[in-house]
Parts: sequence; structure tokens; C-alpha cells
Amino acid sequence: MAVSAPGSACGPLRLGVPGLWARGRRVPGLAGPGRNVAAASGLGASGTDAYCMELLRKRDYESYLCSLLLPAESRSSAFALRAFNVELAQVKDLVSEKTIGLMRMQFWKKTVDDIYCDNPPHQPVAIELWKEKNLDDKAYRNIQELESYAENTQSSLLYLTLEILGIKDLHADHAASHIGKAQGIVTCLRAMPYHGSRRRVFLPMDICMLHGVSQEDFLRKNRDKNVRDVIYDIASQAHLHLKHARSFHKSVPVKAFPAFLQTVALEDYLKKIQQVDFDIFHPSLQQKNTLLPLSLYIRSWRKRY
Repeated sequence: MAVSAPGSACGPLRLGVPGLWARGRRVPGLAGPGRNVAAASGLGASGTDAYCMELLRKRDYESYLCSLLLPAESRSSAFALRAFNVELAQVKDLVSEKTIGLMRMQFWKKTVDDIYCDNPPHQPVAIELWKEKNLDDKAYRNIQELESYAENTQSSLLYLTLEILGIKDLHADHAASHIGKAQGIVTCLRAMPYHGSRRRVFLPMDICMLHGVSQEDFLRKNRDKNVRDVIYDIASQAHLHLKHARSFHKSVPVKAFPAFLQTVALEDYLKKIQQVDFDIFHPSLQQKNTLLPLSLYIRSWRKRY
């Protein structure tokens, strides 16, 4: 369910309201201000569209594939939205000092304010922008903190995608909330080898402590059972959110299903990590699934998520 929270001077930020599987295991198009921005930058509409598509294809391939399967009239807005998320997500990786990162985030905040002050009656706020605290290299204290972050980022993107599709439905919002949380958890797992190579660990500390695992265990690529148990517990929470999301299947408008195709990629990763007994460092987990486009198309054709 979506609720309003204090946001920019031009309008509120729209945020989302917030059992383990067996081991062995809302935005009318952004076209108005988008045209103004394109003109100011000297790029034509086709140039900006192509830029967003290419950025997404390179940096978030699964979201790129899912966006291609959205209705044609919604696709351009979805690419712009997801590309914006990529720009925010890579701030931490592109800066070496927190102060510079905060400056970049302030730039994006002002950009969003400027866009929506141009024509506020037609433009809800795009997203609750990345919170400054997320530029700190600290692990999540618990799984709830990771889920809260996922709700405010990944779930918010899904709420906006639903709005792009013209859908205002409570059940769809609930499904989006759970899918977003699942995606946030899976993203945290998938990024572990990369973060570990930079001597960073963001996995929830409460689950690590429960199994007696330290950050050093992950930095050293320890593959002992207690390390895999940590990954199992975290992955199981993502699986549980997918299960909850699909429990709304019969109540969610069919028109909303294209917004939820990300579940195909999430399910694929969770199956692969189960097959390698939750070895987070197994090389197969870093390989691209060449059959993913076909799987997405079939799921879209079957009108399921």
C-alpha cells in the first residue's frame, strides 16, 4: 500500500508501506519535463531514450529485458525511471570520498525538485532518493534494515512502474512491496563477491552473528557450512517475499503483471544458489543466463509473474 510522506517543496514523496523454503532447495509518463530537459541538454528525444536504454542494458540487464516487455506506451518512462535508479546506485562505486558522494546525491535531489516544480499537477515525485547514510560502508544491522532499504528503493521503483501503467490497486501495491524486498535481498547477495573484493561486507549482521560468522570469513571467501547457513537464511527470506507476492496473483490486475517480471530473474538466481548449496562465491552465480529473455517472454505470454 502506498502512503505519502513529506518530500520536496513541490510535492510529497510517495513511498511504499511495508517460513523458509526447504533446503536441498505508481507515474504518468515523464514526457513533459523530459522534453524540457532534453532540449536544455541539446539531445533530441531519440538521443535521450537511447542513452537510458543503453545505460540500463549495460548496468542492469535484467531490468532492461523486463522493461522491453512493458506496453509500448509505457516503455520510455520505465527506461527513464530505471536509468535514474542506475545513476543513483553507482554513486558509491564512482566516488572515493563520502563528501563527493553526498554532493552528487544533492545534485540528483535538486534535479528531481527542479523537474517536478516545472509542472507539479502532472508529476508525482519520482522516488525517495538514496539516503545519505547509505554512503557509509556499514553492514545492515539486521534483515529488517535491509528490507526497509529495499522497500524504499526497489519497491518504490515498482510503485512508480505501476503508475506508469495506470494501475492503482491495493493488491498490486502489496505484491510490489514484497517483490521489491526480494529484489533488494537478492541484489545484496549477488553483489557480495564484488563488495568482498573491495573489502566490504553488507550482509545483515544479526544473521552472521547467529551462525558465528565474521566479516573476515566472507573477505577470505570461506565456504564452510556456517557461512553457507548465513546465505541460506538470507536467500530464504527473499524466497518468502516472492511467495507472498505470488499469493496476490488472483487479485492483482493482469495489466500489472509486466511490472513484476523481475520475479523471473530473482527466481532464477535463487534456484542457482540452491543448486550450489548456497556457496555465494561459486563462479556459476556470476554467469549470465542466456535463456533469461526466453523465460521472460514465456512468463509474459502466460500472463504470470
